[in-house]
Amino acid sequence: MPFQFLAPLGVLLGLAIPALAGPKVATDIAPVHSLVAQVMEGAGEPALIVPPGASPHGHAMRPSEAAALARAEVVFWMGEGLTPWLEEPIETLAGDAHVIELMGAGGSMVLVFRSEAELVPRLAGRDGDGHDDHAHDDHAHADHAHDGADPHAWLDPANARIWLDVIAGELAEHDPANAALYRANAARAAADLAALEAEVAARLGPVRGAPYLVFHDAYQYFEARFGLAPAGALSPGDAADPGPARIAALRDMARERGIACVFSEPQFSPARVQAIFGESVRHGVLDPLGSAHAPGPDLYPALIRDMADALVDCLGGS
Repeated sequence: MPFQFLAPLGVLLGLAIPALAGPKVATDIAPVHSLVAQVMEGAGEPALIVPPGASPHGHAMRPSEAAALARAEVVFWMGEGLTPWLEEPIETLAGDAHVIELMGAGGSMVLVFRSEAELVPRLAGRDGDGHDDHAHDDHAHADHAHDGADPHAWLDPANARIWLDVIAGELAEHDPANAALYRANAARAAADLAALEAEVAARLGPVRGAPYLVFHDAYQYFEARFGLAPAGALSPGDAADPGPARIAALRDMARERGIACVFSEPQFSPARVQAIFGESVRHGVLDPLGSAHAPGPDLYPALIRDMADALVDCLGGS
């Protein structure tokens, strides 16, 4: 008798699992993975192609990552501007998948890269006897790195809230059985992000307007959303090293404007900041990919909160 009751229960449970299982989904970077994971919670987990600590601009996929991309029915990514190497694998390995470029989603705020005159005002207009070969090298790097839209758009939480709805809509279309789940998850995550945005805006209030420098120009979406005042960037792009003229101009700017903080990223040693600026500035770390956190639903809000904490800690002098 017990078997007769348990057997139908097992069958019922077995039938329930496929109804709840969502599609196979792949994502490019950890922040996008986190947003998709929030929407998919209860129906499955997306695969992450660019692991924590890897550069999205030039990652060599492992076999397991290539296999996850080949299995994907839906792919969410920022777009070719952030991961140019990923475009071909998506076409060849995930040719039958539905591919969504979040940068192209309607309503997204998309910014163009800042000019050299904005990043290093002291270098702007140098010509004739004042020109410097290294300064021209810097401009060459910038032209290559800053072609088109700035792809770091996930650093604006308002964009992320738009994308949650886009992700839910795409998944609901692909998997109608779980449509209500996706939309409910997206609505809850968007409300949480709106509250986080208000929290971060209040936390940044005391340092809003304080000038600072960054190692590379990747944060303008966050800065624009929260009204921050970056004074410049040592490097116009991820792959560009600053030349002597650029370093000298920024060092002079830091002294003249009383800039007290320079932000690098986790892969850079504080010794690099000290070598350029000496002991006159503090060193902060901004992590735009949330590499200190395990991939998953909690990563995106954690990285936004970490960005605010790093800015307040360094600019506030704590």
